[in-house]
Amino acid sequence: MILKGLKEKSIKKNLNTILANRETHFNTNKIESIGIVLNADETTDFESIKTIAQSLNLRPNKLKIIAFTESKKEVTYSWNDCFNPKDFTWNGKVNNIELQTFLDTKFDLLISYYSKDVLELKFLTTASKAHFKVSIFQLDKRLNDLIIKTDFKDFEAFKIELNKYLRVLNKLNT
Repeated sequence: MILKGLKEKSIKKNLNTILANRETHFNTNKIESIGIVLNADETTDFESIKTIAQSLNLRPNKLKIIAFTESKKEVTYSWNDCFNPKDFTWNGKVNNIELQTFLDTKFDLLISYYSKDVLELKFLTTASKAHFKVSIFQLDKRLNDLIIKTDFKDFEAFKIELNKYLRVLNKLNT
C-alpha cells in the first residue's frame, strides 16, 4: 500500500513537471500518423476505433493503438498493446519498452479516447511526444490541444467532429 501511494505521488509529480514545461505552439503539418490511447476497461469496440485512419484518409499502418487497463492480470485484448499499472515503476517511470517506444514516437495526432480520470492514462497522454493532442471531454484541460465534447459511446460522432475540426485547422491531406 505504501508503494502504491508513493507510485501515485511520483506519477502525479512527473505529470505536473511535464505539463509545466510543455511548449504549446501550433504547427501547420498535415496529419500523417495517428496514435490512440484507450482505456480497455471502458471500451471493447476495437473495429470502430480502427476506422479512424480510414476516415482521415490514412493507411491503417499509420495508426498505432495502445490500451491501458487497471487490472493487473494479463488479459488478452485485441489492441496492439495493452498495459497496466505494473508497467510503471514505484517512482513513476515507464518500465515497458513498447510503451516507452509509443511515448517517444512523434505522432502527428494523438487521440486520447477515455472518459475516466485515470492517472496513468493522463500521464501517457502528457508524456507522448505527439505534435497535436485531441481527446473527448476531460477535466484537466492542460493535457490536450483540442477537446471534442461528445458522448463516449458515440465514436461515430467523435470521428465526424474530429474530421470537421482537422479540416478547419487545415491538418488533413484532401
